[in-house]
Amino acid sequence: MKKTHNPQNDNKGEEIDWEMRPGGMLVQMRDDDGAAAAASRGPMIKINVSHGPAQHEVFVPAQSTFGDLKKVLLHKTGLEPNEQRLLFRGKEKDDEEHLHMAGVKDNSKILLLEDPASKERKHEEMAKSSEMSKASQAVAEVRAEVDKLSERVAALEVAVGAGTKVEEKEFDVSTELLMRQLLKLDGIEAEGEAKLQRKAEVRRVQKYVETLDTLKARNANPFKNTGNAVSVTTQWETFDNGVGSLSAPPPTQSPTKVTQDWERFD
Repeated sequence: MKKTHNPQNDNKGEEIDWEMRPGGMLVQMRDDDGAAAAASRGPMIKINVSHGPAQHEVFVPAQSTFGDLKKVLLHKTGLEPNEQRLLFRGKEKDDEEHLHMAGVKDNSKILLLEDPASKERKHEEMAKSSEMSKASQAVAEVRAEVDKLSERVAALEVAVGAGTKVEEKEFDVSTELLMRQLLKLDGIEAEGEAKLQRKAEVRRVQKYVETLDTLKARNANPFKNTGNAVSVTTQWETFDNGVGSLSAPPPTQSPTKVTQDWERFD
């Protein structure tokens, strides 16, 4: 830190505090709690931190605590402070203990270990994520097969709709292939998003199976619906005063009955 006189502050009788930034830049020292705290912790020292095969160099004030060091290491390792264990000279250090009181000096070496509970939790999360990924992939493979079968169902729907007679085995084979995909979906263990994907695919397969059942019934009796339509049309045509009306005409005596009455008079 260097103090110098600024003419602009003659009336105030103040001196400006300067500090040297990395790279040799001299700037006015910030007058805040952070800067004051850093200054009170002594000069900066370099600490070599070993974390598995990785080596990290960190710079902290000499009178910092091990808790302060963990905060710096968060940006280096990605480990939260509560996930870190710092060992110096073979002993684990508490967060409140100061570096200089423990004998840490410039170029000292500290060992960083990850907390076992944290490591186990991460392994579980990784395993769960891997299982979800596998489940999603399995559902995606079934979806691709169902997409192919959907084209087959669409072709059958067009044929039946056009009145073309389709062999019954075509419906049976298509239904069987869809049921196989349904069994595959039933065997997929899934959670979270993968579970929702599986559920949606199950519904899609069931919908295609229902469509095939309907098409099969129409194909077996193609004139069933047509016959009903003709019957209804013929019935309305017999009513002279009911054509084009939405309500049925009033009942009249059957012509056959009248003829029978005339026959009894004979």
